[in-house]
Amino acid sequence: MPAHSTRVEPDPWRRDGYVATLVAADRSAATVRAYRSDLNAFLTWAGERGVRKPDDVTRRLLREYLASRAQRNEARASISRRRASLRGYFDWLVERGHLHESPAARLSAPRPASKLPTIVVREQLDGLLDEDWGDDEWAVLDRAVCEVLYGAGLRVSELCGLDVGSVDFSSGRLRVLGKGNKERIVPLHRRGVLAVRVWLEDARDDVARPDSPPEALFYNRRGRRLGPRDVRRILDARVARGHIHPHALRHTYATHLLEGGADLRVVQELLGHESLATTQIYTHVSKSRLQNVHHNTHPRG
Repeated sequence: MPAHSTRVEPDPWRRDGYVATLVAADRSAATVRAYRSDLNAFLTWAGERGVRKPDDVTRRLLREYLASRAQRNEARASISRRRASLRGYFDWLVERGHLHESPAARLSAPRPASKLPTIVVREQLDGLLDEDWGDDEWAVLDRAVCEVLYGAGLRVSELCGLDVGSVDFSSGRLRVLGKGNKERIVPLHRRGVLAVRVWLEDARDDVARPDSPPEALFYNRRGRRLGPRDVRRILDARVARGHIHPHALRHTYATHLLEGGADLRVVQELLGHESLATTQIYTHVSKSRLQNVHHNTHPRG
C-alpha cells in the first residue's frame, strides 16, 4: 500500500521570508527576535478572531490589537515598538507585491513617556570602583568588567562581545562592535587598561576550560563567553548600597563627559548613536542634575 505524503501548506503570512529579509539586512539578532515575537503575538491574537491571511487585516483590527495591549497595562514604549514592528512587516508585504496597500500606514500608537536615564550616584560609583575586592581570579574579572563598562561607556552586549584582539594596549583603545554590526573605536582610561591587562596576564588562563572560546576577552564561571546575566550578577554582588543596572554605567559615562565639557557630537560618536537626538537626552540629565544641586545647596533654592 503506497505511503501517503503529508502536504505542508505554505504560510500565507510569509513569516520566514520576512525574517530572512531582516537577517539579510544585517539587523541585530535582538532586533530580529523582537520583530518575530511581535509579529507572532499579533498573528496569534488575530487568528483567535478568525483572521487567516494578510488581506483580512484592517487598520481597525490593528488599532483594536494595540488597544488590547494597553488594556493589559503594557508599557507605552512596548506598544510603540509593536506598532513599529507591524508597520515594518506590512510595508515588506507591499514591497514584495504580496499586498496592495499596508493596513498599518498611519497607524497611531501612544507616544512613549519621556524618561530621563538613571545615573549612578557618586557614592555608589566610588564604592564600586575604588573598594578593594581582593586579588582572586573573579575579583580581577569583576574589576576589569566594571572599569570597562564605565570607562568606555559600552552597552552590555558590546562588552560581552569583546575579543582579546579588541584591545589595543599601546594606544589605550577598544574596537567595539555596536548595533547593526557597526564598528567604532573608543578610548579607555589608564585604570581600565590596567584592569584588563591584569585580567589577561594573571587570571584569564586560570579560569579557562578546554572548550572556552579562545578569542573571547571575558569568561564567566563556566568558562563561556561572559553574558549579560553574568554582568548583572557581578554588579549585584559588588554594589554595597542599592542596585545598579549595567546600562546605568553607560548613562553615567555620557553624563559625566558632557558635564566635563565634551562636545555633544563627540559623545554621540563615543556612544555609537546613529542620531544626535538620542545623545541629546543626556544634556537634559545634566540640566536636571544642576537644578537639583542648586535646589539642595542654594540658600533660597
